Amino acid sequence: MSYSDTIAQRVETLSHSALISGVAPLAGRVLLAAIFLLSGISKISDPAGTIGYINMVGLPFPPLSYGAAVLTEIVGSIALILGFQIRIVALILALFSVATALTFHNNLSDLNQFIHFFKNIAMAGGLLQVVAFGAGRYSLDARR
Repeated sequence: MSYSDTIAQRVETLSHSALISGVAPLAGRVLLAAIFLLSGISKISDPAGTIGYINMVGLPFPPLSYGAAVLTEIVGSIALILGFQIRIVALILALFSVATALTFHNNLSDLNQFIHFFKNIAMAGGLLQVVAFGAGRYSLDARR
């Protein structure tokens, strides 16, 4: 048996381990959800500032947009952590991330906006991985 065959077998064993099938997806979901949860909480703590910012970019019905954003971030992050209806939730959060990037972080000549834009695009990419591969072993979806 060659060295590369041994490595391939070890990778195969690792990929079927509880770490990869259970803990890694759970940790990934928690890490992805953290930014949405913190963002939702910050919006709740400063509704006037958030509504003003939404108004400044020209979205219609700023209070309604504010409510939709808070609901999406708080409920979405909790569902993501729990692994509940994960593919639907992850798709909604991915679309939300792209819409947020395009609406609020579209001045790419500003380094801060550039970083926020691509952070949101990267988050959408991670969420699409969740859409494709599901929640993993430790989730409400896996219990059904």
